[in-house]
Amino acid sequence: MRQVFRLPDVGEGIAQAEIVEYLVKVGDSVKADQPIVRIETDKAVVELPAPFTGRVVEIPYGPGDTINVGDPLIIIETDGEVSTEAFRQAADMMPKISRPDEQPALTLHASAVLLPAQVLPAERVLATPHTRRLARELNVDITIVRGSGPHGRVTDEDICKAVSQIPSAVPKAPTAAAVQAPATAGFNFEKYGPTRRIPLKGVRKRIAEVMVRSVSTIPHVTHFDEADVTELLAVVDREKALAESRKIKLTILSFLAKAAAAALKEYPALNSSLDEETGELVFKDYIHVGIATDTEAGLMVPVVRDVDRKSILHIAYELQELSRKARDRSIDLDDLRGGTFSITNIGAIGGNYATPIILHPQVAILCSMRAQQKPVVREGQVVIRTIMPLTLSFDHRVLDGAEGGRFMNHIIGLLEDPMRMLVDVA
Repeated sequence: MRQVFRLPDVGEGIAQAEIVEYLVKVGDSVKADQPIVRIETDKAVVELPAPFTGRVVEIPYGPGDTINVGDPLIIIETDGEVSTEAFRQAADMMPKISRPDEQPALTLHASAVLLPAQVLPAERVLATPHTRRLARELNVDITIVRGSGPHGRVTDEDICKAVSQIPSAVPKAPTAAAVQAPATAGFNFEKYGPTRRIPLKGVRKRIAEVMVRSVSTIPHVTHFDEADVTELLAVVDREKALAESRKIKLTILSFLAKAAAAALKEYPALNSSLDEETGELVFKDYIHVGIATDTEAGLMVPVVRDVDRKSILHIAYELQELSRKARDRSIDLDDLRGGTFSITNIGAIGGNYATPIILHPQVAILCSMRAQQKPVVREGQVVIRTIMPLTLSFDHRVLDGAEGGRFMNHIIGLLEDPMRMLVDVA
């Protein structure tokens, strides 16, 4: 019996994945739980195992192809029938997404769950998110539309044909969203000189989607300030030898994460999320800090969990390991999810000021810039101190400027007197 292994719905708005490579070829025998394909989704590359034993008879796509949830990844010939009980158990293994702010982990076995084509639910009609939205705008029941695309996928053209064939499905007045053209419609870039076109996909495409959602949903406010980190740098230099003896690279960033965690305890609104559906603020009793990391594939935000309960050396070690995994693309999806607050450090690159974009559904992000020696006035005297600019972007729906300023003052106080992180931080 031929069984179709389809890309499962992993939730959190992820509708597509890019195939990195197949680990098997047509004709190969595979065993249940054997890795058979590597895909990229939500900034991470993961291996999906075969859900059953059999022989590969068809591989519909190839490396570099982008497929939608429900599209076939691989077709396997198995011995005998698969029982209804096996289908039920497979469905039970699918990840259950309950609230958008919880960002649950995705396990590899859950990713491998599938249903054969003949028992695929009607709501899992093959179609892109754009096509589904077009169908809703034009009041077309997509489940009764015959798809003309690959593997029966419903296309925009199929929806438009359905409108002409079923007059009752046409709304009296299509909404603006249904007829809105892309922002670049009508632009002829080639008119002015040669061009190159590269598909926006993978991590870069995911970043674009997340950023658009954030700026279109959250009213951003950015607070600018500076911290005198002269004493902090002295502590870092003094303790570097201890850290290096444990193969840990100690930087200001681990101190900044610890200071932010302490400030989040004092000002919990910055560690919350706004549930837009219920109109409730969700206060989290855990502090998981995401650290923006520059990689060749694009910006990733690995999450250090329970920062408030860890030592600075422990935080530094986790930052080091998570950054390494992000850069070599071996990081787990779970390590990119569940953050309650984010920090981005542009200091290594340069610059004095920036206005970072909040990672929805968080409500704030802290940005540190390059620390530089500057002349400042201390007790009536001009002295040279090392000054680090800081910026805080926050959601104005959740908190006002005064609370954002107090939060920043708390962080600056800890950075300027690093010993307080030993005696005054729980």
